[in-house]
Amino acid sequence: MINQVFLDNAPLEQTKQNYLNKLADAGALCPKAEPVAVSAAVGRITDTAVRARISSPHYHASAMDGFAVRACDTFQASEATPLRLKLGIDAVVVDTGDPLPVGFDAVIRIEDVSFPAEELIEITLGAVPWQHVRVMGEDLVATEMVLPANHKIRPFDLGALFTAGLTEISVRAKPKVAILPTGTELVEPGTEPLERGDIIEFNSRMLGAMVEEIGGEAVRFPIVTDDYHLLKRTIAKAAAETDFVIVNAGSSAGREDFTAKVIGELGQVFAHGVAIKPGKPVILGMIEDKPVIGLPGYPGSAALTFELFAVPVLEAMLGTTKASEQVTATLTRKLVSPLGVDEFVRVKLGQVGERLMATPLARGAGLVTTLVQADGVIQVCRQSEGFHAGHPVNVELLRPLREILRTIVVIGSHDQALDILGDVLHSVHPNYYLSSAHVGSLGGLLALRRGEAHLAGIHLLDEQTGEYNLAYLAKLLPGIPVKLINLSYRSQGLMVRAGNPKCIRDLRDLTRPDLQFINRQAGSGTRLLLDQKLKQEGLNPDRIQGYAREEFTHMAVAVAVASGAADCGLGVLSAARALGLEFIPVAEERYDLCILQEYLNQPHVQALLAVLESAAFKQRVLALGGYDLRDCGRTMN
Repeated sequence: MINQVFLDNAPLEQTKQNYLNKLADAGALCPKAEPVAVSAAVGRITDTAVRARISSPHYHASAMDGFAVRACDTFQASEATPLRLKLGIDAVVVDTGDPLPVGFDAVIRIEDVSFPAEELIEITLGAVPWQHVRVMGEDLVATEMVLPANHKIRPFDLGALFTAGLTEISVRAKPKVAILPTGTELVEPGTEPLERGDIIEFNSRMLGAMVEEIGGEAVRFPIVTDDYHLLKRTIAKAAAETDFVIVNAGSSAGREDFTAKVIGELGQVFAHGVAIKPGKPVILGMIEDKPVIGLPGYPGSAALTFELFAVPVLEAMLGTTKASEQVTATLTRKLVSPLGVDEFVRVKLGQVGERLMATPLARGAGLVTTLVQADGVIQVCRQSEGFHAGHPVNVELLRPLREILRTIVVIGSHDQALDILGDVLHSVHPNYYLSSAHVGSLGGLLALRRGEAHLAGIHLLDEQTGEYNLAYLAKLLPGIPVKLINLSYRSQGLMVRAGNPKCIRDLRDLTRPDLQFINRQAGSGTRLLLDQKLKQEGLNPDRIQGYAREEFTHMAVAVAVASGAADCGLGVLSAARALGLEFIPVAEERYDLCILQEYLNQPHVQALLAVLESAAFKQRVLALGGYDLRDCGRTMN
């Protein structure tokens, strides 16, 4: 029977709980047990309480190097009346760990005796019963519990298990999770050459690693093309051979999206579509009393729906619960979200002053970099339309808080040198991190004014003075003490495809009707530079095709040109070189780091400034091309 509402829009929590209830009723979530050797048990979950087979120690053992004695024979010993004991009769030599001789009940340390004659020892203090003796069962007693049920075994737990005489224990069996990547367009990593339309299949590897991180066993199936009958045979095989099936892609309503229909024919579909963003087309079903989930193909959607639906299933099968750490942070900019869906937005975090700041990352479901860069996730509930800048938000952490608290927050203009700066900083100082958000130079200064960042990357040319950055500090940060530290001088110019097929020579060509331009966002230093140069040339921006089309980084502009989505764009030489583009110089500009004075002497900021002047940093930046570091590290105000 198929219980399916095609592309339903049911609320998240209700759908998740209903699904778990259906699986539980079918017995699909009952944890299973299997024996494993203790030597291979680290990371596994105990199925039942583990009890000691033998006591530890399993005999009365000497805890010191010295002499075993009968305590009652030594009570008269004192400084005034030393007592002599005959070796082999009244005292027996023992080393640490030796069994205590039968009839003896105490040990006197070797440093507490003297040797008045051969075969004699002399003591000046009597022993008490069981002195310096590890009595039988001191650590563990046979049948005593060593580890409780549902315990994740740690490396030092092995010592206790072996000490208790155990070589094998019962643990929760790892659920075998089949992962089926689907799509005719998919190719395996390493395929060369990549044809137009090919997509490297990586989701199954990512999902498999997530399965194993939780404690399951990932079984990756070969790529399944968009063939209905092949998909049906493969899903049936996976359901027969594993405990849990995850089908990646084909979950929506396109003409080649067969997953929901196949699951319904082989078993049941309980939900097809949940009111979440990203990941709405997720499919929740069951085949032969085994959970089957169809995840959307975009990596952001696949990762989120795995976390929301597959993780609870795996935890139930393992009898564990994932502990998530929640913190409250201040949103650095307005976040708009549609009503009616629970939206999950990944954010960068950093401690600035007394506040933990959260900066939303790009929200495209197809973006892998967002998954890599995120420190946490904000859930915008379906009854909300989002949050204003400065609003406190709850964040589920994806990275340890101790790392986030050691992060330098940079908000402002994009530059590849910042990536290198952060990489060298973390290489030299593993406890320090750099987080960079690209909102443009003006946005960076405004973030400093609001106390949302430690520093900002800026390159703002003042039209009247021809000077960089200083005039904008006076306008936007009046009365706020800051230090302006130079990072570099860099070449800005027009990036065009190799061979310059449109024969672009200078800015005047941008008004040609056959050219498509790609711009930077308003408020960026590159946009201000362009506008000033256009004004000097007497060129009207309205005549430039694509002037209103914006990107937020130099590399995004370069990609647009390299891919043919635009004929040219203004950016730095290093971005052009990275993608094999030709470069027509327009201007040299100064790029500075504006640092709030109150953070200048903090250890992580001082470490950053030291890296700025290091040979390792400078060599890597110069290798990019288009940079002049003549004032790198110099104070400019």
